Amino acid sequence: MCLLVLAWNAHPRYRLIVAANRDEYHDRPAEPLTCWPPPEDMLAGRDLRAGGTWLGVDRRRRFGVITNYRDLQGTPATAPSRGGLIPRYLRETGGPGEYLAALEREAAAYGGFNLLLSDGESLWYGSNRITPFARPLAPGVHGLSNEHLDAPWPKLLRVRARFEAWLRESTHGQATSPEALFALLDDRRPTLPPGPAPGRADTAGPSSRELMSASDWERALSAPFVQHPQYGTRCSTVVLMEASGSLRVAERRFDREGRRAGETEYRLCGDEWTA
Repeated sequence: MCLLVLAWNAHPRYRLIVAANRDEYHDRPAEPLTCWPPPEDMLAGRDLRAGGTWLGVDRRRRFGVITNYRDLQGTPATAPSRGGLIPRYLRETGGPGEYLAALEREAAAYGGFNLLLSDGESLWYGSNRITPFARPLAPGVHGLSNEHLDAPWPKLLRVRARFEAWLRESTHGQATSPEALFALLDDRRPTLPPGPAPGRADTAGPSSRELMSASDWERALSAPFVQHPQYGTRCSTVVLMEASGSLRVAERRFDREGRRAGETEYRLCGDEWTA
């Protein structure tokens, strides 16, 4: 997951709204959004290489999403998979603050990460690349890519501005469709102009030398929706959690050409998922 915007208790109808893009190599296999069997018993996509996930929610309305943190430290060869952090949280019974307090003791063993966790009553942010390691978040709007929460990267600022405008227009309290949120995630315009990249750019992803010239690669990654035949936006996900407890999760998937390749939607009313 490489870009997301989130509203926490900032809408009269929805307790939590999330709109997120996941970027990854196209040849890394993944399972679409689906219900996992116990002990996880959650709704999530699945990374079939490491077995974890980037975003998940369970029947108790507990939610988690993770992004990698782009830095120069790299990921140790022996590091555990960051994708296992969300299933582990959703298997446990404690709140996000308790979980993050325990995770802090081992967080240095992982590659850099950003983690947002909610139990429906609180929302917490944790990262093993900042101090303090974890903190609760007040009601409001946040954006996250592959640096710290609310880092002012141009692509994130653009999506966040459109997201905040959508929130203002939709505060009449009526139920909303994920379509408008999918539309703001489908922004394929680079924020960098053509030509040499001026130092570290508003980007995140694999080494530019693996794919193309540094300037072209940084420019491709500077778009909210990354489109490249080897690496790009694999799926977009929208989460709408109402104050009443009703929950809607929709995922839209894309092929290496950036074309729509599938869509899945689940709703949770009471404690039963319906597709």
